[in-house]
Amino acid sequence: MDSIRVTNIRCYGYTGYLPEEQVLGQWFEVNLTMWLDLTDAGKSDEITDTLDYRAAIDRVKQTVKTSKFALVEKLANAIADAILELDKVQQVQVQLSKPAAPIPDFGGTITIDITRSR
Repeated sequence: MDSIRVTNIRCYGYTGYLPEEQVLGQWFEVNLTMWLDLTDAGKSDEITDTLDYRAAIDRVKQTVKTSKFALVEKLANAIADAILELDKVQQVQVQLSKPAAPIPDFGGTITIDITRSR
């Protein structure tokens, strides 16, 4: 199966286990891999035969901005559900990163990686 990959979608949201995270918010970064059949688009050169990835980016941003969950796992799942609602997408991989997790003496990144299918 073919895929479209969209990386480094950066948006501000209010998901987090600590109460402050749901009030103050923080930055999230999302990478998507969306599997679909690109055969027709490869022949026709028509956007109607493929996935307009701007719609996927908009869904990610809207989901991150409007959701208030305790767990990033729940947010990643909500993003996957939103992407699977798009016509043509059969499977999606969501990599959701929290680059500034409020953990003392930790400067790394937390990443959730899930794959969901229709």
